[in-house]
Amino acid sequence: MDTTWLDPAVTGVGAHLLYFAVAIGATILFVAVYTAITPYREITLIRQGNTAAAISLGGAILGYTCPLAQAVAQSGNLADMLLWSAVALVAQLVAYGATRLILPHLSADVNEGKIAPAIFLAALSIAIGILNAAAMSDG
Repeated sequence: MDTTWLDPAVTGVGAHLLYFAVAIGATILFVAVYTAITPYREITLIRQGNTAAAISLGGAILGYTCPLAQAVAQSGNLADMLLWSAVALVAQLVAYGATRLILPHLSADVNEGKIAPAIFLAALSIAIGILNAAAMSDG
């Protein structure tokens, strides 16, 4: 029985699993860096039921994974993907910093569970992520 047709499929699955695992690792690293940079403890606040913390962190994760997904799709190798994931991480930190300039009480607001600033931060994070993903180019 000829199984040569299966070789590309098996190779494709292996590449998929590798890129998927690296992307998951990059996302975990992003969350660790992002939550270390912010002055409030998002995970603790989320566990306490703080919706504002969940919205702001969720928006940052979506804002990061949009360009990360684009990097996975277009990268020719893992080094290229990791470079673009680093660009995405920096872009999200800049989005957070810009939001802190616009809303100087952001940290206290999120700690207090205020939803409006969290939604603004999430929206800005997602917008930056979408624009970052769109700006990635093959050449």
